[in-house]
Amino acid sequence: MPHNGIDIDTYILLTIYPIISFFAIGFVGRKLNLNEALKYFFQGVSCLLFALLYIVMIPRGGAQGLAIVLILFGILLLFMARKHKVSPKDKTL
Repeated sequence: MPHNGIDIDTYILLTIYPIISFFAIGFVGRKLNLNEALKYFFQGVSCLLFALLYIVMIPRGGAQGLAIVLILFGILLLFMARKHKVSPKDKTL
């Protein structure tokens, strides 16, 4: 069985780090009453930064699959931030 450069426990940790930052940004954004668009933007940027770090820093492509998922999720969050910036929800309802 070929080895991709990282162990399973390391891969689990590499999965948990972006999750922690994602929820931390959401929590801090809620406490500071940030706009939804700004929260989505920061979460998207953090996902893209983690993906870039995983592509550059992990040897032999050990986390390329995780990086691809993070890139897709980051792009989705940036689109959601744009949507909320262009047409924010009506808060009077």
